[in-house]
Amino acid sequence: MFKKISAGWVFAIGLILMFFLDGSISFVFSPELFNFPNSAVPCLTVLWLELTLIFADRKSLHLMFWAAVVGFIFDMYYMGLLGVFVFILPLVIYLSRIIYEALPANFLSGFLVYFIMITLVEGLSCFANVIVGTASVNMADFLVETLAPTLALNLVLFALLYFPVDGLYRAVSR
Repeated sequence: MFKKISAGWVFAIGLILMFFLDGSISFVFSPELFNFPNSAVPCLTVLWLELTLIFADRKSLHLMFWAAVVGFIFDMYYMGLLGVFVFILPLVIYLSRIIYEALPANFLSGFLVYFIMITLVEGLSCFANVIVGTASVNMADFLVETLAPTLALNLVLFALLYFPVDGLYRAVSR
């Protein structure tokens, strides 16, 4: 009666949805998320890539390629110029894939890997902006005012979305 939906379609629709939710949540909740001096940046695109890496077939979806594509689009759409996300997102997926080969794919290991990857994404993007000269950041201020709130927000989002996305990919793989 119903036609089966493939994991590729779930991944593509979820990636597009999370891409636009990144900007929409940042815009709608900007008074709460970017309350001076703190800023909590939602990283839903990275979250979707990480959860797909945990739950879906890694080889058939070509996550490295799609991470580079969405990084390019992310840079062009949100930043207006080719930036660092075209390089950071594939790097994050590559490193996550290596870590997941050594660790079991469960909630705790996913939580820890996501913690590391959000730290890497925010740290590398801040470092790149400092090198280019678009930002001037003190390391202590970055850790306390940007990285800590960003980690708190994204780890809560990870905990909220882990089991529903697991159920979604399980339903698709049946």
